[in-house]
Amino acid sequence: MNLERLPNEEKLTLCRKYYFGGFAFLPFLWLVNVVWFFKEAFVKPTYTEQLQIKTYVKCSGLGFLLWVAVLTTWITIFQHFRAEWGEVGDYLSFTIPLGIP
Repeated sequence: MNLERLPNEEKLTLCRKYYFGGFAFLPFLWLVNVVWFFKEAFVKPTYTEQLQIKTYVKCSGLGFLLWVAVLTTWITIFQHFRAEWGEVGDYLSFTIPLGIP
């Protein structure tokens, strides 16, 4: 998508949609929001909607980093303790690995 062709009001609307879409457990939308709108928020000369876009981009970046931290922590804990959790660990697994843990 070429953001250069969109008017500033539509850029703000699109940025807002991606920001709120990230709250539906879709953190990938926050990453897309940061990548697409970073130049609009921090590099381009100032315009009226830029302050709101900058806020959405910052919050999207923070939300994405928080999701990555939580997901990485969970994956690390699960991989380390799955065998010790016994039956509960097996129920949480999509596939049960064979062999000695």
